[in-house]
Amino acid sequence: MQTALVAKPIVAARPAQRRAASRRGLRVVASAKRDVAAKAVSLEEQISAMDATTGDFTALQKAVKQMATKAGTEGLVHGIKNPELRQLLTEIFMKDPEQQEFMQAVREVAVSLQPVFEKRPELLPIFKQIVEPERVITFRVSWLDDAGNLQVNRGFRVQYSSAIGPYKGGLRFHPSVNLSIMKFLAFEQIFKNSLTTLPMGGGKGGSDFDPKGKSDAEVMRFCQSFMTELQRHISYVQDVPAGDIGVGAREIGYLFGQYKRITKNYTGVLTGKGQEYGGSEIRPEATGYGAVLFVENVLKDKGESLKGKRCLVSGAGNVAQYCAELLLEKGAIVLSLSDSQGYVYEPNGFTREQLQAVQDMKKKNNSARISEYKSDTAVYVGDRRKPWELDCQVDIAFPCATQNEIDEHDAELLIKHGCQYVVEGANMPSTNEAIHKYNKAGIIYCPGKAANAGGVAVSGLEMTQNRMSLNWTREEVRDKLERIMKDIYDSAMGASREYNVDLAAGANIAGFTKVADAVKAQGAV
Repeated sequence: MQTALVAKPIVAARPAQRRAASRRGLRVVASAKRDVAAKAVSLEEQISAMDATTGDFTALQKAVKQMATKAGTEGLVHGIKNPELRQLLTEIFMKDPEQQEFMQAVREVAVSLQPVFEKRPELLPIFKQIVEPERVITFRVSWLDDAGNLQVNRGFRVQYSSAIGPYKGGLRFHPSVNLSIMKFLAFEQIFKNSLTTLPMGGGKGGSDFDPKGKSDAEVMRFCQSFMTELQRHISYVQDVPAGDIGVGAREIGYLFGQYKRITKNYTGVLTGKGQEYGGSEIRPEATGYGAVLFVENVLKDKGESLKGKRCLVSGAGNVAQYCAELLLEKGAIVLSLSDSQGYVYEPNGFTREQLQAVQDMKKKNNSARISEYKSDTAVYVGDRRKPWELDCQVDIAFPCATQNEIDEHDAELLIKHGCQYVVEGANMPSTNEAIHKYNKAGIIYCPGKAANAGGVAVSGLEMTQNRMSLNWTREEVRDKLERIMKDIYDSAMGASREYNVDLAAGANIAGFTKVADAVKAQGAV
């Protein structure tokens, strides 16, 4: 049984105390080593669990870091045959062993690219270059709350790759934001943007600021302070941010207003803007719509359609809402929506009117919980439970909430209930263990970098409209989105067939080879 360890204030220690503390420290290291063998534990969690009265805290940190690095490296290179790739992954991990989300994303791509490196070994050094961000920007964001108190948050912008165009990727405002999450999102964005065929590089940014529970005035002051620093690093030809979790039309408006106020430039430096000042039709719907359009192409290849398919959808934000909306339009049955506190189950599927009630509720109050949705047939399950546990027939799962929301156990439940497709509306919502379960069970896995590329695709279309001073109609934008999602599917399937791999690996290969060829053509610098 694991013993809970509580950090205590650091105090000066006498020699006898230091010897006792050293013995305690060794016990902590041994305990931490057992923990890592049982499951992946972040370095931050290990350090916070230490007995801080040790006389040599730095040595203890180093010991735990070395232990965690060894255990983490062994898992990281498992199943990778190429010795140079194994060495590269080990080197990457040893630089930042605590960045678990980032390493998860890198490993997933690296495993997929093994057949590429066998056929084109000259691309392995380019992968090494691509894995290292071009630039990581971290900054302080100070702002005043409504009570006049000073608050301080941390801001990030990871400008990962500009090989095929200016950096492009969203801004996320959420308490969970850290450098590992920003790097993983920016890394994934490189290949997602490449798949769209539009000239966009990869980037991501955000802050650990939580908009929930804040007044409009507080959100505005935070956004203005955030943009005051960020504006020196972005422009419409260099880096074009967009929205993400916690950053919707309100936040984009405040950010754009501050950028314009400081720079005196009215340019398309942000996407996701309101249509009154340069935004595009279908931008809020694009990610959710894109996921549905992507799997529709998969089904067409198999002579099937979405009509009558029973779908589980997680999340209740824009992605989930509009994913559900288009599913209903296509004749599918949407059984669930969720948030971090629980999920709502409609046994007969949501009607259009019921989904509209959810959309109206969220539009009125974006922080509204899904538990506030009411209908005579709805069943709400709380206690932070997830819809994947529902004991009912399921054809398609659409994880549209957040990263790693489907773990190995959740995947087993989906398999048990007959799930045939997993379509990622969120970024990396499946753990590596879950993906392994999908593949073993024959589930067709549609990865986020392909399936949820609709959002960035329409962002790219918004950039084009801004540069050309045009406003395309809703029909024009939707037609272009449908063509882009089909092109993404065709590209991923083409690579899948060429290298005899699954659809997910095909998406990674298609996205990577385009970027790698661009890097090679421009010269390694």
